[in-house]
Amino acid sequence: MGKTIEQIALERGYQIAGRIDADNHSDLNDLQSDAVDVVIEFSSPESATENIKYCLERGWPVVCGTTGWLSHRTDIETLCKNKKGAFFYASNYSIGVNLFFRLNKVLAQFMRNYPSYHVSMTEIHHTAKKDAPSGTAITLAEGVMESLSEKKYWVSNEAGHKPSPVGEDAIEIESLREGSVPGTHTVRYDSDVDRIEIMHMAHSRQGFAVGAVVAAEWLVGREGIFGMDDLLGNYDQSN
Repeated sequence: MGKTIEQIALERGYQIAGRIDADNHSDLNDLQSDAVDVVIEFSSPESATENIKYCLERGWPVVCGTTGWLSHRTDIETLCKNKKGAFFYASNYSIGVNLFFRLNKVLAQFMRNYPSYHVSMTEIHHTAKKDAPSGTAITLAEGVMESLSEKKYWVSNEAGHKPSPVGEDAIEIESLREGSVPGTHTVRYDSDVDRIEIMHMAHSRQGFAVGAVVAAEWLVGREGIFGMDDLLGNYDQSN
């Protein structure tokens, strides 16, 4: 993702002030604050929180696409507010995926009156992805729970691990890791007589990277905590 984001940023005429990874993390301290307009953070669940804190402390707006660290989200948002900074988080920066999030919510609203259908999800990613389920799958589950009040939580059934028990108040998320798959997410509603299914399949990482760069462009000069709905605008134009 970092290489794809860099390529797109350069194509759009931007300069890269620094390229920081696990091998040169100490170089982050050498960056001049006035040389950085915005930081795009795609790292790992283990390092994301400290990376974000460091950047916010230095007054740099942060666009974060790392998932698996959200247990620390409240701390990050508090720091951002205290520093009067700017923080943008999305579990997925693809425009198509964000349209899919909205479609998922609409379908869940339709299904409220049909309790004979059981909802579940499957997400497939490349074998190098460390967190499971994906942040996108969790966002989808949260979208379903907004409409289906009987669903209280999600359960992860990761391939190669002992399945977790799934109660009637849970949404099962099956996580598969295969080859170099950039991301496929399926939401299904099963009954005894049929199945309703919606799916988003990414063909490459290009869509994620373009969205992250667009978010970085949008974030410069702003103050607050934002997400893709802020960037894309309110999808229901009638309200």
